[in-house]
This record gives sequence, C-alpha cells and structure tokens, in this order.
Amino acid sequence: MAESNGQEKTEKPTGKRRRDARHKGNVFQSQDVTTVVMLFGTFWVMRKFLPYIYTQLRNFMIHILERVASPEPLGASPQLGVYAAEILLTCSLPLLLLSIFLAVIASGVQTRFIMAFHSLRPDLGKLNPLNGLRKMFALRNLLELVKNLFKIAILLALLWQILRGDLLNMSRMISMQPASSAALMLSMIYDLVEKVCLAFAVVAFFDFLYQRWEYEKNLKMTKEEVKEEFKQTEGNPQIKGRIRSVQKQMAMSRMMQKVPQADVIIRNPTHFAVALRYDPKKDGAPSVIAKGQDEVALRIVRIGEENGVFIVEDKPLARALYAACELDQEIPGEFYGAVAEILVYLYKTGRRPDLFQ
Repeated sequence: MAESNGQEKTEKPTGKRRRDARHKGNVFQSQDVTTVVMLFGTFWVMRKFLPYIYTQLRNFMIHILERVASPEPLGASPQLGVYAAEILLTCSLPLLLLSIFLAVIASGVQTRFIMAFHSLRPDLGKLNPLNGLRKMFALRNLLELVKNLFKIAILLALLWQILRGDLLNMSRMISMQPASSAALMLSMIYDLVEKVCLAFAVVAFFDFLYQRWEYEKNLKMTKEEVKEEFKQTEGNPQIKGRIRSVQKQMAMSRMMQKVPQADVIIRNPTHFAVALRYDPKKDGAPSVIAKGQDEVALRIVRIGEENGVFIVEDKPLARALYAACELDQEIPGEFYGAVAEILVYLYKTGRRPDLFQ
C-alpha cells in the first residue's frame, strides 16, 4: 500500500510498532473462528443437555394440562408464571452463559486477552458520513460480503443435500408415532449442524490466515518510519554523536587541567605520554592523572614543559603504563620499581624533598 509521500510499506513492523498497535486495541482476530467455537461448543453441550430440557418441558406441559383440568383458573395463581420463568431460565441460561464464555475464550486466545480502552474514546471522525461511505465500499467489506454469501451458499447446499437424501424418510413421518418422528427430525438436524460446523470450520481456518496476513500487511512500515522510530527510541545518531564528542572534549579538558599537578611525565618521545602524581600522605602508590597518544601525548608534554613538570623519556615504561593503567587509578605493582627510581631521582635533585618524609 503506497503512502502519501510515495513510499511503500516494505519493512517488517518493529516491536514498538506492535506494542503501540496493541495498546490502541489494534489486534487481529477472526470472528469466524469465534463463531465456529461457539457453534461447536454450544451444539455439543446442547446434545448432552437435551434430555434435561425435554424432561423440564414435559413436566411443564403436564403441569399445564393438570391445571387446565382443575376447576381453578390458570391465571388465578402467580405460581404458574414463576414456574414458567424458572423453566425458561434453567433451560436457556446455561446455554447462553456457555456461548458467552466460549466467545470470550475464543476471542481472548486470539488477542491474548488484551484490555485496550483507547478504542473506547469518542472519535468524531466516525460520525463523518464520507468516512462511512468509504468504509462501505472498502475492499475489506467487499471481501466480507463475498465470504458471507459463500457461507450462505454452503448452508443452502447442505440443507438441500440433507432434504433430498431424507425426503423419503420425511414423507414417512406422517404415519410415525410422535416420538419416532421427533427422533428422526432431531437426527436430521444433528446431521445438518455437524456438516455446517465442519464446513464453517474450514472457512474460519482460511479467514484466520487471511486476517493475520492483512494485519501484518497493515503493520508494515516505510523506511522513513523505521528511521523516525529509531530516532525516537534510540535518539538521533547525529545528536548522540555530537553529545559524545562534547563529553570527550570536556573529559580531555579536565585531564589537561590536571597535568600541571603531575610530579613526572613519562614519554615515548612522541607517541605516548603518561603523567603521574604521588602524595605520600594520601596515596598508597603513584596514580595516573593524564595519559595520551600521538597529538594528545604531545599536548601533555607541552603543558608539562610550560608548568615545569619533570619529564622523563622511557619508551618501554611509557608504552607499558599507557596500556596497563586507567585515569585516576594507582599504577599496578609491577611498575613500582621503575617509577620508584624516578621518584628517588626527584628527591635527590630537590624537586620533591617531601617524597620520603
């Protein structure tokens, strides 16, 4: 389906797209599946429940005939109406509740029992007659019309098949006992309903596949929609890159501000530079307050020279410290000896007379 900007929905729906659709109550389900489940369940229970219904109706008819034979008028006692309501409820209410239960289960299994109140909000657009006309001639409604006509044709064909096959038996019902004719009629009805259920189950299966296909097709996204959603959920990549760049510059600036506080800078001579600081009263070992490679290393050395920081050229040590140490952390134990020699030199030259006090 083409979009207004000319793009086509070719991308699979994302997880967010599916969640938003479910939140709005946009889920796929086949009403035919729900109808078939109700039809199967209600018909099966009715067959099991029919002897009870027959017994209740027979008792009610006997009661009516007894009341007719009695001298008391039928309308003189309100108990007759109560009894009739009781029979009606006990015979019909279980089937009604079962139908509702099966409808809820069949619909809930398909929609995963979603409770979406978004669709209950008033929408003035639904009152627009032009929208109603568009929906009337929409492809979906035309397909529903064809499907319903097909189901009616199936029902009529099954009915004609049964009537034609049982036409002789139906003619014999005239001479049968009422119980026998009723049993034959029920058998014909059972046969019809069973065939209708099976035929509608096939229709419901294909309708389920079609509804799922149409739902997935409508959920598809254009490439632009995928990009916009990514920007909303993950953030604009350009903005995130700019933020990371600013954060890196700020961290670099803070690190360079600490370079004048260093006791020594160990360099290699242009590729690596590590600035160390050691306070015997606070630190257990020298710590790295700045380090860098290439241009950053040269900048560290330049700032150190401008502030009179002692600079030592030791290629292996500079490279090893750069690789093994993190900023604002003490150096590992394997570097104590090499760094201690440099600090002893600073002490002897009088640059740090407080180192070993």
